[in-house]
Order: sequence, then structure tokens, then C-alpha cells
Amino acid sequence: MDVDFTLFLVVATVLSGMLWGLDILLLRGIRRQAAAEIAQALGDQGGLEALSVEPALVEYGHSFFPVLAVVLVFRSFIAEPFTIPSGSMLPTLQIGDYILVSKFSYGLRNPLNGSLWLPLGHPHRGDVMVFRYPENPHIDFIKRVVGLPGDDIVYNEGDLFINGQRLERRLLLQNPQIDPWEQYYDENLTGVHHIIRVEVGRFIAGHHWEAKVPAGHYFMMGDNRDNSRDSRFWGFLDDHFIVGKAVLIWMHKDEGLHLPTWSRDAMLNHQQHLDKKDVYIAPQD
Repeated sequence: MDVDFTLFLVVATVLSGMLWGLDILLLRGIRRQAAAEIAQALGDQGGLEALSVEPALVEYGHSFFPVLAVVLVFRSFIAEPFTIPSGSMLPTLQIGDYILVSKFSYGLRNPLNGSLWLPLGHPHRGDVMVFRYPENPHIDFIKRVVGLPGDDIVYNEGDLFINGQRLERRLLLQNPQIDPWEQYYDENLTGVHHIIRVEVGRFIAGHHWEAKVPAGHYFMMGDNRDNSRDSRFWGFLDDHFIVGKAVLIWMHKDEGLHLPTWSRDAMLNHQQHLDKKDVYIAPQD
């Protein structure tokens, strides 16, 4: 069962705020007036304060609203942490990485439906972006921005072309002893260098296809090219599904009873380094 935490947070913040505001504007005065009348009738002015104590529900609203409001504003408009659950962005992001996502890099958005409220920036080719999965918006995906609105994308036998320009890539390493079909490349995404992982001879989305990115949409791909469900399968990403820009790996935790580590702390969209031992470094041309 998918739980929309943002919707839950919005509802909880609104309800607690309404309860608190209703108490300040109306209920508190009614409660104190009733308590004063009772105390006067009983001749016990000393019990006035005890009779006007906030009910538990109002007290909860009073206590939780400021906290919920701060959390809502921070994670909706400033930054939000995410965990990487799959290997579709290897080697850039590993399973168990904890990342920080900027919520204002692409403008301030409605936290419920993603509509743009205040444009502050826009995605650039090569950005690592978190977005709501178009086929199930309750699930967050993370991929790299490959195609911008208006771009012509061509995929041919593993080679990627953008607006007629073939993306240059240089073989970095492979390990025939472990996996002879696994290779890593430095790909030049029209000026943005990043590392991709490919499996030799495996084209999960066909050998050849062409597409033009419509206005207000983006073409997304995983860095683990042959193990990623991305725009090659579900189409272009509509702008209103955008969540934010991934900017930082701040912690990593392996599966099982392992303690978190900070060995992979790094800014994203910067120089990447492959963490593999006993590798064969491909000769340079």
C-alpha cells in the first residue's frame, strides 16, 4: 500500500492549525467565560484557572501545529531527504545511499500536485532529478535528465544522439574475471561528464528508436543503462511530476545490521570516481 506522506502532512498541518486558530478566536473565550460563570456560581474563584484549562485535543493542536508547519515548509520548498532503493543509477548512486534533494532549484511547487507556483530555475541536461513516477505518482523515481524540451533523441545500437550529435563516451574499466559483460564509460552529455554502466550486447529498450521531446517534458535515463526503467519505457516526463534536484549524498547504509557510514558523502553533478577493486583499466586511444 502506497502512503502519500506529503498529503498526510498537509492534512495534519491544516487540521492542527485550524484547531489552534479556532481555539484562539472563539473557543478559548467561550471556555473562560463558562468557567468564570461556574466559579462565580460556586463562589470558588480559586478554581477559575483549573476550569479554563485547554482540552487535550486543543493542547495537541497547539503543540503540534508549529512543528508540522516547519516540517511541511522545509520539505516542500527547501530540501527533502530520500533513500536509494534500487541500482538503476549505478554507479552514481548505490542502494542504501541517503541523498538530499533541493526543492527550490526548479521553482516553488504545489506540494500536492506539483504545479509550478514560482519559477526559480529549470532542469538542465545532466541533472540528477527526483520525480513522481508517471505510472504511479505515489512512488518517487530518480534518473538523469538526458533530453530537454524540443530535443531530438535517437538511440541506435547503444549509441545515443541528441539533436544529431552523438554523445561521446570513453571506456574507463571492466573486470573480465568478475563480469566480462560489465563495462563502465565516461559519457559526455553535451558538456556534462558522468559515468554510466552498460552490459555488452544487451539493449533492454530495443536496438533503434527516435523521439522528439515535447514542450514541458523531459527525457530521463538511468546511469545503469541496461537495468533502468526510464523514459525508454514509460515516455516523457511531464513537468508537473518534478520533485526536485538531487544535490548531495550525505550517508550510506548497507542492507542488514550495518551501521550507517559517511564514506560516500559527495556532491552530485560533480566529478565521479569508481569504487571497484582489481579492475582492468581500458587502454586509451
